[in-house]
Amino acid sequence: MRGRLAISHFAIALAALCCLIVPMSARAAPPPPAFLVVDGGEEVWRPSRTFRILWTNPASSPPIAAVHYRVRDPRGTVVVGPVRVGWAASDVDGIQVPAIPGAYTADVWLEDTAGQWSGPASAQLRFDDERPGGVTPSVGATWIGRTAFPLPVRLGPPGRAPLSGLRGYAVSVSADPERTPCAAADRCTSVETDLHGGPGDDTYAISDLPEGTHYVRAAAVSGSGMASLASDPLTLRVDKTHPTTTLHDVPAGWVDGPVGLTAAAADHDSGMVPRAGGVQPFTAISIDGATPTTETGASVAATVLGEGAHRVAYYARDLAGNVNDGGTANGIQNPPPSGALVRIDSTPPTLSFASAQDPSAPELIRATIADSLSGPDAARGWIGVRRRGSGDPFEPLPAAPAPPGEMRARWGSEAYPDGEYEFRAVGFDHAGNKATTGLRAGGAEMVLSNPLKERTTLLAEFVEGASGEGRPPAYRSAVRFGQGASLQGRLVSGSRPLGSMPVEIVERYADGATRLSPVTTAADGSFSVQLAAGPSREVSAVFAGGQTLTRATSPALRLAVRGEVRMTTSAKVAKVGGAPLLFAGRVSAAPGTIPPEGKAVELQFKLPGEPWTEFRTIRTDPRGRFRHRYRFSDDDSRGVRFLFRAYAPAQGDWPYEPAGSKPIAVRGR
Repeated sequence: MRGRLAISHFAIALAALCCLIVPMSARAAPPPPAFLVVDGGEEVWRPSRTFRILWTNPASSPPIAAVHYRVRDPRGTVVVGPVRVGWAASDVDGIQVPAIPGAYTADVWLEDTAGQWSGPASAQLRFDDERPGGVTPSVGATWIGRTAFPLPVRLGPPGRAPLSGLRGYAVSVSADPERTPCAAADRCTSVETDLHGGPGDDTYAISDLPEGTHYVRAAAVSGSGMASLASDPLTLRVDKTHPTTTLHDVPAGWVDGPVGLTAAAADHDSGMVPRAGGVQPFTAISIDGATPTTETGASVAATVLGEGAHRVAYYARDLAGNVNDGGTANGIQNPPPSGALVRIDSTPPTLSFASAQDPSAPELIRATIADSLSGPDAARGWIGVRRRGSGDPFEPLPAAPAPPGEMRARWGSEAYPDGEYEFRAVGFDHAGNKATTGLRAGGAEMVLSNPLKERTTLLAEFVEGASGEGRPPAYRSAVRFGQGASLQGRLVSGSRPLGSMPVEIVERYADGATRLSPVTTAADGSFSVQLAAGPSREVSAVFAGGQTLTRATSPALRLAVRGEVRMTTSAKVAKVGGAPLLFAGRVSAAPGTIPPEGKAVELQFKLPGEPWTEFRTIRTDPRGRFRHRYRFSDDDSRGVRFLFRAYAPAQGDWPYEPAGSKPIAVRGR
């Protein structure tokens, strides 16, 4: 039992009588036990009350016959024994000290066969089964970041120390909050004790942990190995990933003024919300390597000023201290910050028209544009023209391909009346800065007098042609079916012939089809071409012009093609009231020109001294063929000689001139 041991005066006297009075003999007493030790070490405190002691018996004569031992408490009071072991034992096991912790003393002496006692040998029996006071681990941070390792865990001041003192501390780090530092509930082995430096050795270093939630529990360990109650779990939330930071409002290209930027950070673990004490999260923007602009929390704004290209770095630190600023913390290199490029150009480009026109291409309008920062924007800008002094808006001209650093447009001067015209160029750089000019490079106004190009005249006529409808013979020609025509002409500028020039002969048919035939003028500007056979058509010659010559078109010519009709009859004599005559024939035409419903054909007769008279209108088949039966029924026809023919009249969808067949004589009988 624990508490003060009560011993009577009688017991004390008895112990003194038994142990201190040594029998007298003529022989010398044996030597005391040698090398008396406690199993496990005399200086070691034990949580158990049971001890074993060992010694070495000396060689003596007479020999050792018995062993005596006793146990005294720290005040010297005998609490066990004296006990006599009736043989020459060299150890005693199972000595049990009282339940009160303390440093007890075991005395052992020897007795030989002559009854002589040796002097005592003593050893300390250190017993302490009290549990020390508990400890509370702490790290001083809510979240643990990547650079916090190795992480020091302070175990805090220990509670009350037992008699054996504090050996150190045992610590467990686990994802299981129920795990304890030691296997036994109330004690820890030396191996399980992590810190052996006594109460002052109270900082435990965690080398590393993966991301996630972990729990630390600790216990104080006494000198005898007794453990305090394990602490409540200390939660460690580990976040090793720096925040994701996004930079907003970054222009894709060049801009013409200051740029306001906003960096926003997000972190899915420790987060970006500030808390009292410890590491504070922040977001930062640095421009051109200057001191960054920072704001506590998840966002920060900054403005980029000045012309040129600016490097922008942006980053953030979360609540766990993870930051991608490229620096070093606790000997660990941080990732580099994210970057962006902001380009500012607030100066318009320089712009001017070419100092003079190119004589070989007077209609090509050129302007030079330059910009030292963002550069000219070839996709924007225009060149316009207006009558000088008119005050009208400038009319944009069609753009022409241009080399870098130039703007080009083409002015179709032939479409404008004669006179003076002024030009305006509007250009942009890639930042959107606008430049406008109406001046040439030398400072003169950009004004041109029209006409710019040399004017041309193109004449054309049929070589052989018959007059028709009162027009000059050269402008209309009539030919038979299946016959072509010869066309000739001349291209001049004033009185100067234009040789080796391309001219195109254009034949336009009634159905909308067009045939183009290229020819080249001779040295005297003349040309000729044989037109192929075909339907009637309109013919003209066209000179497209050039960079220094105007376009020219000849007057329209009409090539009239007469139709062709053939007809036969079944007999040259027709009996009145008898068998009918069979008229059959064909209308000739180029493929595809017969109307789908057939060509209308008039059957006509003629009496001597009378005009032709139509007596029946019929239609051909798609191939132009026709047939008709006619019976003589009038008695007045007897003895009369009739002329018959087939006549193809004009028709809206018929591309030939009217034509009739050769007359056929038939006599009535």
